[in-house]
Amino acid sequence: MSLATIKSRALSALSAPAVTVEVHLSQGLPAFMLVGLPETSVKEAKERVRSAIINSHFDFPACRITINLAPADLPKDGGRYDLAIAIGILAASEQINTSELDHYEFVGELGLAGNLLPVNGVVQAALASKGSAAQLIIAKGNEHEAALVSESSLKAEHLLEVTAHINKRKALQPAQINNEQAERVHQGDFSEVQGQHQAKRALTIAAAGKHNVIFSGPPGCGKSMLAERFASILPSLSRDQQLEILSIQSLTKNNSQHSLNRPFRSPHHSASNVAIVGGGNPPQPGEITLAHLGVLFLDELPEYPRGVLESLREPLENGKVCISRSGAQVEFPARFQLLAAMNPCPCGYFGSTQQACRCTPDAVRRYQQRLSGPLLDRVDLHLQLQATPIQQIITPNTTTEQSSASIREHVEQAQAIALQRQNTTNAELKGLKLLQHAALNKACSDILESGATRLQLSARAIQKIIKVSRTIADLDNANDIREEHILEALSFRQQTAPSQQISYSLKQPPSANYS
Repeated sequence: MSLATIKSRALSALSAPAVTVEVHLSQGLPAFMLVGLPETSVKEAKERVRSAIINSHFDFPACRITINLAPADLPKDGGRYDLAIAIGILAASEQINTSELDHYEFVGELGLAGNLLPVNGVVQAALASKGSAAQLIIAKGNEHEAALVSESSLKAEHLLEVTAHINKRKALQPAQINNEQAERVHQGDFSEVQGQHQAKRALTIAAAGKHNVIFSGPPGCGKSMLAERFASILPSLSRDQQLEILSIQSLTKNNSQHSLNRPFRSPHHSASNVAIVGGGNPPQPGEITLAHLGVLFLDELPEYPRGVLESLREPLENGKVCISRSGAQVEFPARFQLLAAMNPCPCGYFGSTQQACRCTPDAVRRYQQRLSGPLLDRVDLHLQLQATPIQQIITPNTTTEQSSASIREHVEQAQAIALQRQNTTNAELKGLKLLQHAALNKACSDILESGATRLQLSARAIQKIIKVSRTIADLDNANDIREEHILEALSFRQQTAPSQQISYSLKQPPSANYS
């Protein structure tokens, strides 16, 4: 036959639309025409495919070859169509069996020797192929991520293996999960952190209600250590959430770090706006999307460019980011938990009990004003940290510190209560749902009004205090929000400057005991 139709999959953000590779061989001078809105990387496939076919001991047709990638209005990029194009040429020139080609979808890049190379977006292709009657054939380098989604995908290392399977000489093996790669990444344990019980309490509340946290304190007080262990107390992921994370990870070029754990992203403060939020052409996900359903930790928060920090405001509210370019408009999910850490001043010791600050008042003010009010307004828990006593560091007692496993169990119980009550986490309560599930009695309303007046809180900040109070009540297994819950939530709404702390004469919030 002189015409062959092969199935493949494109990559468009978090989806994998079907692509039909049509190959036509006709008389005329030898030529290789590729149409269907291909990018430069796709146009270069003709050289890769030619060498791969010849080095696999097949004949490359000496005629006019026309290849159409349909639909024509869908942009195509990357080397993911190489395998489908090669199979189409071999089928059109009748060098392989064509009776069962409709039963397969081909995604993979070809090396010059005919070897198959991994590509991005195989998770999306595997998810899409599950809903069709065709089996997905991929490179062995994509085996792990495809197997995490579907057990029906087939793996191959060379073009010859694919043709042998099509000709029914030697069947391809199904993709299998790499157990070593699938093991849970060690994230540290909270039992390793000495003291800082108030910070642990704040992170427990944040994990249970999916709240954002900002730490302020002198160098070496444990801000980074606490943040790095935060993911270890987050609730387990559902199967749908795992697949969502895998789909995002599959967009990156590192095919060796796909896992079913919650992501923890910690970009350097020199990262650009595109690196954090996403962008490029075609649009690529940024750190906030790679941290989806996980943790985005921004250390040395005031050192980030002002524009980068301000670009976080909308994703923090909406849980998504829309990137618009002249040729495409892509929406990426960005439901991450923000953990931020900062020093209170340039030298780091403003308000410290161990070392005097060397900064002038103007320098402290300028440093703290690098963070805008609207950004701080979107952070639920503000916490001041002090250095752990020296004696406690020299002679640690790990038996008195609660482990991450026991904290996570408490967190999962509290979040299960919230999900059963309102089908969402407390941080995501809005509008009528917030009024219905986080109603306050007269005493709680009076305390909140007094605290909001003294702290000069905005309407958004007041709602966040109510949401945090609802989470604290769930941790206490209480049906209604009580006065101590409101007071504890207010205690976590301190501003980043120690001079702006406020004390309440009504009632002190309960201290958490993790001993």
